[in-house]
Amino acid sequence: MRVDEATTEAVKDDVAPAPLRRRKAHIRETNEAHLLACAEAVFAERGLEGASTAMIAERAGLPKANLHYYFPTKLALYRRVLEDLFDDWHRAADTFETSDDPVEAISGYVRTKMELSRRRPLGSKVWASEIIHGAVHMQDILTERVKPWLETRVVVIDQWVARGLLAPIDAQTLLFMIWATTQHYADFDAQIRALKGKRALSQKAFDTATEEVVKLVIRACGAKSPS
Repeated sequence: MRVDEATTEAVKDDVAPAPLRRRKAHIRETNEAHLLACAEAVFAERGLEGASTAMIAERAGLPKANLHYYFPTKLALYRRVLEDLFDDWHRAADTFETSDDPVEAISGYVRTKMELSRRRPLGSKVWASEIIHGAVHMQDILTERVKPWLETRVVVIDQWVARGLLAPIDAQTLLFMIWATTQHYADFDAQIRALKGKRALSQKAFDTATEEVVKLVIRACGAKSPS
C-alpha cells in the first residue's frame, strides 16, 4: 500500500461507521501481532544487523510493502518488539500492586516471568542481545520506562523489609536475581537442554522447575506472609 493510499484509508476510517472502524482496528491489531511475532523470530536468529524487512515479510507471508505500511523502518519494528516484550514483563509485576503479601506477590511474579520465558523465549533473546551489545537502540526504553518501573517495585520491597516481612536485602539485587534466573530458561535454553539431555523441557518439567525457582527465591529473601 502506497503512502497516498494509506492516507486515503485513514480519511475513510474517520468517516466510516463504528462497526466498520472496529473491524478495521481488529484487522490492524491482528496483522501487527503477526508481523511482531515473525520479526521477533528473525531478530532472535539474525540480530538487528543480520535481519532485513524482506526476511521478516517472507516469514510473515506478506509483501514487503505491507510490512512497511505498519512499520516504516526495520529499526521501528525492532524497537516495537522490545517495547512489546517489556509490556509483558511489566504486566507480570502486577502482583506487587494487587497483593500486600510478599510471598504471594513475589511467587506470582516469578511464576509469570517463568511462563513468559517459556512462551516468549525468542523475545527474551532479542532483549538480551540488545543489552549485551550496549543497549544502543533502547537507552530511552531503559531510562524512561524500565527505570521508573523498577523504582516503584523497589519502594514496595523496601516497605516489606521495613515491616519485617522480608530479610534485610537490597531490593534491586533481588529483582536482578529474579530476572537473571527466570530469563535463563529462555536465553540459555540450549544449554539447559544439553545438560539435561533433552530436546526440550516438557510442560511438567517446566512447571517443576518453576516451583523450584519460586521456593529458592522466597527462601533467599526470607519472605513471610503478614500475620
